[in-house]
Amino acid sequence: MTDQNAPSGLRPHNHAGCVSRALKRAQKLDESPRVQLTPVRRRTLEILLEHHKAMGAYDIAQRLGAEGLGSQPVVAYRALDFLMQHGFVHKIEGLNAFVACAFGEEDHSPTFMVCDKCHKVAEAATSLGKGNLGAEAKELGFQINHTIVEAHGICADCAP
Repeated sequence: MTDQNAPSGLRPHNHAGCVSRALKRAQKLDESPRVQLTPVRRRTLEILLEHHKAMGAYDIAQRLGAEGLGSQPVVAYRALDFLMQHGFVHKIEGLNAFVACAFGEEDHSPTFMVCDKCHKVAEAATSLGKGNLGAEAKELGFQINHTIVEAHGICADCAP
């Protein structure tokens, strides 16, 4: 049995359920009168949900262009900015690439495990202000608003 809280992408999990939950969450957002999930935004999310791999904006733009949704990188970047703003997508800074959020509506500070060979990404949910970093921040009177933690290595599928 798969641990539902385990970082998806590196462990077996119900991927269809993972995709379905993210798309249902996006559909709820689309019902808001102030926010519109355009076809480009929706398709960008779907592309990132296909696999738990980081993808660059240019790769996403190529896919969008092949489907008649606009091939210019700016189209992908605008969609990605919107999706990041609403918590559907995270940026993997070390790869300058993007990955769909694995935890949906949960308030979390993402921690990523990135395979340097295949670029699979597993996301673990952490809490701001917890652990050693949180203790240090508290001691210094520092309030953490946002963290990005990336651990790079080799996944079990790519390990020798």
